[in-house]
Amino acid sequence: MNDYWQDESIGFLMGKTYRKIVMHVTTYLREFDLTPEQFSVLFCLSKQEGINQKELAIRTTKDQPTITRILDALAKKGFIEKKLSETDRRAYLLMLSDKGREWIELATPAEAKAISEVVDGMSEEELQILRQALIRIAENVNRHTKE
Repeated sequence: MNDYWQDESIGFLMGKTYRKIVMHVTTYLREFDLTPEQFSVLFCLSKQEGINQKELAIRTTKDQPTITRILDALAKKGFIEKKLSETDRRAYLLMLSDKGREWIELATPAEAKAISEVVDGMSEEELQILRQALIRIAENVNRHTKE
């Protein structure tokens, strides 16, 4: 255990890196009045509108209280609309408003620029290895997490 240093721990490094990435992306999204969490939800909706809140939470890996808070903020800003489902009167389908479509088109290049700065200097091969490693880690977490 004496050889174990927190600074070298995979968990510590991933958490530290995640927080730094979020702070960096936040600076780029601030001008669009979006947080990284809100951006990820808007971006997901831009790729598949008309899904319900539960499906959106699954796709964005957010729990129900978090997705509710984000959707409330996005609705208040006029970025999304909720439409009653024709098949389930208790459920709402989520759509981007015209303003939401406009803002996601403006914000996506800014978010992409922030991410490109984060991976600056990495080769395509290194990026592919990183993607594969992150996917495997996520799969391992899913496999070992008890619900």
